[in-house]
Amino acid sequence: MSHSLPILVQTPAHSQVGGTLSWQSEQALAPGTLVRVPLGKRETLGIVWPAATQAAPVPEGMRLRPISDALTALAPLTPAWCQLVDFAASYYQRAAGEVALAALPPQLRELSSEQLARRLRRQAAPAGPTTRETPPEPTAEQMTVLARIEAESGPFLLYGATGSGKTEVYLRCVQALLERDPQAQALVMVPEINLTPQLEQRFAARFGAEAVVSLHSGMTNPQRLKSWLAAHSGAARIVLGTRMAVFASLPRLKLIIVDEEHDPSYKQQEGARYSARDLAVYRGRLEHAKVILGSATPSLESWHHSRPAAEGGRYVRLEMPSRVGDGGSLPLVRRVDMNHQPKGAVFSPPLLQAITERIARGEQCMVFLNRRGYAPVLHCQECDWKSECPHCSAYRVFHKIDRTLRCHHCGFTERVPRACPGCGSPDIRPMGRGTEKLEEHLAELLAEVRRPDGNTVRIARIDADTTRLKGELEAQLAQVHSGEVDVLVGTQMIAKGHDFRRITLVAAANPDSALFSSDFRAPERLFSLLMQAAGRAGRDAGISGQSEMWVQTQHPTHPLYDNLKKHDYPGFAAQQLKEREQAGLPPFSFQALMRAEARTQEAAQAFLTTASAMGTESAAELNVTLYPAVPMSVQRVANVERAQMLIESPSRVALQRFLADWHDALHAVRQGPEGKGLIRWAVDVDPLAI
Repeated sequence: MSHSLPILVQTPAHSQVGGTLSWQSEQALAPGTLVRVPLGKRETLGIVWPAATQAAPVPEGMRLRPISDALTALAPLTPAWCQLVDFAASYYQRAAGEVALAALPPQLRELSSEQLARRLRRQAAPAGPTTRETPPEPTAEQMTVLARIEAESGPFLLYGATGSGKTEVYLRCVQALLERDPQAQALVMVPEINLTPQLEQRFAARFGAEAVVSLHSGMTNPQRLKSWLAAHSGAARIVLGTRMAVFASLPRLKLIIVDEEHDPSYKQQEGARYSARDLAVYRGRLEHAKVILGSATPSLESWHHSRPAAEGGRYVRLEMPSRVGDGGSLPLVRRVDMNHQPKGAVFSPPLLQAITERIARGEQCMVFLNRRGYAPVLHCQECDWKSECPHCSAYRVFHKIDRTLRCHHCGFTERVPRACPGCGSPDIRPMGRGTEKLEEHLAELLAEVRRPDGNTVRIARIDADTTRLKGELEAQLAQVHSGEVDVLVGTQMIAKGHDFRRITLVAAANPDSALFSSDFRAPERLFSLLMQAAGRAGRDAGISGQSEMWVQTQHPTHPLYDNLKKHDYPGFAAQQLKEREQAGLPPFSFQALMRAEARTQEAAQAFLTTASAMGTESAAELNVTLYPAVPMSVQRVANVERAQMLIESPSRVALQRFLADWHDALHAVRQGPEGKGLIRWAVDVDPLAI
């Protein structure tokens, strides 16, 4: 007997085939089973989807093609996993096949049932014995938090100061779960790949290496497949990963931890633009798993959701305001008014003196500047030429180490010209500064300073340029941890999550630019980054009596810096939420961005304007506001013009209804004359950058 199966495959983005297609099978296959099916002239991986999702109707007289293979050696994906994919696809306005297939390891798409069976037999090899560390005694605050997590259902927002021991709470929550349920699994998420190795070491030391696997985009395809299979089979009890891990197949999931939950990296910026943090909360509800969101500077959305339940709060707020260790206090924040320092000074004399004193005592310092390269622009003083990118509406950054001009948007790179391309003048100079220039300048200023052993100062730089090669980041971090480095210079890569025990002074070289950004989230991001950077100082109370955070600013009286000086996140959050409520901004309203890319700016805006006109009536009925189309802040990237349109509503449900109704109109505009010249369009629900 043959069966007609609804199967989800990866269809092209924005094709009007968004649901399942039908194939024929000689055997009935359970929903969630992976199959190989013919699609056009090629063969592709598909997933037998729950029957609640209707397959596209089969035209009369047309016979269904049979499936090529069923990967029955693998247990079917769970109904909860399928529900998660359906929700993500619906909420973020993408095809379910695109979301589902992107969540599977790439190598799985190439394996036949025989190859997969062989792989699973190899995978089943038993792991060798491992030693496990003895956990430290929990603090009183940690004990209180752990007791509440045990007693209540959550979701929980763990608001803990940097160095308060949030990781130890995570470890103990996982330990309690595994002791209580020998089959249970835990998902632990971090925002960036570079934070995965140190967390993996902590979990492997506590639970044994065989119980822990990682899942992130920095792994090779075979590594990803191995980790995914271990999680899917239940052999891996703990999965550590970046945002992609929210879709990991974990059939016995009972606990989800999202560390640094405020981090923008949890929002995917290509394809299905999902928020892994928000999906983690939804998945916890689906699978009856406890969810813990942890941060020293929670996102304002999470902070708002964790207000008292009587006021409408949905999360349980847990607080750990104290640092672990005897006398471990938060660093003293010093503001340096750069208006009163020598003109053109990169480092103020008081800061330079403080760095010198720390080095002489054998302590480490960290200098933070969120701009890589040597200088953001190369400039001719004769004709005012600047190093613009020919393919983007942005400047190419000067990298002195290899004498190149590099565009950080499209990647276009060329050698620095010997003379100005505009007028031939040899006097072309760098304007502004990046981490490369900061490192060079510090080396000059500290040339005469000596370490306690009499040797010269050692400066290291960690940013996207110095950590491109595999293993480079781990090697550089190991040098910092061992004390070989005296001054660490870097971007936001070094400002969060790392446990540097010897750093006692952190300096923010030039943080002011975010204070006056057009993006309403810029102050939140800046405050979070500075608080996280400050948290790298003084994590070992035995090294220094008082750690310090120095902020060099032209606006020392700005309210943001007042709250930073007091380490007053609740005060900062209250002020920001009040402003957002008055302006009707998230979390008091809900937004989506419609982005269009075309050969010309006119074509991009014409598409958005026509689409807006077709949605006007529906928007008015649902109380949804459509704003005019405008160019994006960087409007041209790789010779593609970009425009955007903001859609806003006080109701999340109304916004979702509008977007769902609008979908067919967008396809119609794409096919019409206004779609001529359009390359692609995308809807970004709950955007983080406007």
